[in-house]
Amino acid sequence: MKNNRRNFLQTIGLGATALTLGSPDANAQISIKDKKDRVTASANQAVADTTQGKVRGYIHDGIYNFKGIPYGESTAGAYRFMPPVKPISWTGVRDTLTYGPICPQKPNSGWGMQEYAFLYQWVDGFQSEDCLRLNVWTPTLKDNKKRPVLFWIHGGAFFSGSSQEHPSYDGENLSRKGDVVVVSVNHRLNALGFLDLSDYGSQYERSGNVGMLDLVAALEWVRDNIANFGGDAGNVTIFGQSGGGAKVTTLMAMPTAKGLFHKAISQSSSTVQVATHAYAAELAGHFLSELKIDKANIAQISKLPFSELILASIAAEKKMGSDFPLNVGRAGWQPVVDGKVIPTHPFDPSVPAYSAHIPMIIGTNRNEASASIGNAAMESLDDEGLKKKLFERFGAKSQKIHQVLRKVHPEVKAVEILSYVSPYNPMAYLQAERKAAQNAAPVYLYLFAWQTPVLDSRPRSFHCSEIPFVFANTDRCETMTGGGQQARDLAAKISMAWLNFARTGNPDHKGLPQWKPFTKQNGATMVFNNNSEIRNDPDGEARQLLEHLFYQRDL
Repeated sequence: MKNNRRNFLQTIGLGATALTLGSPDANAQISIKDKKDRVTASANQAVADTTQGKVRGYIHDGIYNFKGIPYGESTAGAYRFMPPVKPISWTGVRDTLTYGPICPQKPNSGWGMQEYAFLYQWVDGFQSEDCLRLNVWTPTLKDNKKRPVLFWIHGGAFFSGSSQEHPSYDGENLSRKGDVVVVSVNHRLNALGFLDLSDYGSQYERSGNVGMLDLVAALEWVRDNIANFGGDAGNVTIFGQSGGGAKVTTLMAMPTAKGLFHKAISQSSSTVQVATHAYAAELAGHFLSELKIDKANIAQISKLPFSELILASIAAEKKMGSDFPLNVGRAGWQPVVDGKVIPTHPFDPSVPAYSAHIPMIIGTNRNEASASIGNAAMESLDDEGLKKKLFERFGAKSQKIHQVLRKVHPEVKAVEILSYVSPYNPMAYLQAERKAAQNAAPVYLYLFAWQTPVLDSRPRSFHCSEIPFVFANTDRCETMTGGGQQARDLAAKISMAWLNFARTGNPDHKGLPQWKPFTKQNGATMVFNNNSEIRNDPDGEARQLLEHLFYQRDL
């Protein structure tokens, strides 16, 4: 994909981018084929009431689909950088048959990498500031059954992605398998969602966190409307992966979100901190400088085309670089500890007391930093080559990193050692330790270790590879999973664990080894694979070293 200014503006300037449920059913995700018509879309069916008006969806294989329901007004113009407001009510019936707009964002460079594009099969959607939309999958409407609600938050850090970005995000199979309601959501990202302008006027005091406030607004929509879709507003589980997992843990640090959800699942996230005001203010300064805006003409920021804001957001991140202070969660756009919306860091130095009662599942994938997708030659990396790669990245620290990881993992290939060197696994363990320390609600830790057969198995247990298993979508995502029976069988077990957790707060079921809550003493970790097992702190010394490397930075 070309990234020059002209092509980029052409691309986005017009708003277009390119209780236990029983035994797991291994065939739950296979399409129903014995129905004359798989799709029902008509004026008088799949119509639901919302607080703003009626919406019409469609029925696919017995599951009601509603896509692109507004939960907030457009964030353009005077609403830009402001907390979300409820959408204007409508008369008649509004069609919600297709996904809504996604937040404006930079182009997806992954399309330029063939193997990544093949694995992920991204769905880019179209961009607009009228992006506060959500999607609902449900077995039926208005039957007063009070089904558990699973509220999915997409990844892409805090600067990209959408609710429809990956085929794995489709909620239909999970809704059918578990008799649950699945909701997914779009919200503001990058500078549009996390530009801290609080130094430029009191009207902007919450601007650095409006992207998170969007998620609160979406959860409020669930509270007010989900009964009309067969769901229970008193039993909502938020879950997300990567950036979505970071948003899950951040919501646990937001007083305005208290009571809107009751369980939480964080997949492949390393977030315990977000930005400080000092960091966010420096980033905002670079952003405004790109646009030639200062305090005197700050009002202009609501009038510029969003394409110019996206270009400025890219430039500002580049100026900040990849380094960040010890008290900041990551480089670039992210929420900010502002003392109001987010009073403290999410999981640092502890989990806020007002979310202590929330049970959690936390986990990661074995090969988050998979090193040979797109580079088959990396498979022949030997130990000397590994040492060189580690030295290029970590300098004098590399010798100890190699020594400890080789001691803990003596038999694996050098390229696998390289794939272990990321913050995800050690930080998930740290999150679980801090959650367990509250002694108020259980936390369950997992490690997804199933390796895909696709692309000669080189991707291994790569970042995002667990998502089709969670959603029972391994057939739908066959370029990720191979679409075979082993994947289907494991998906039946993992999705059942997530469904049981949403229903009862306990993921344990007879298809898996007994999954006990994590404690600092037992280090209990469910390792998902063709033969899943419980292991106690499976990485031990290596995990401790990587925690020091990525979090304490005192190796």
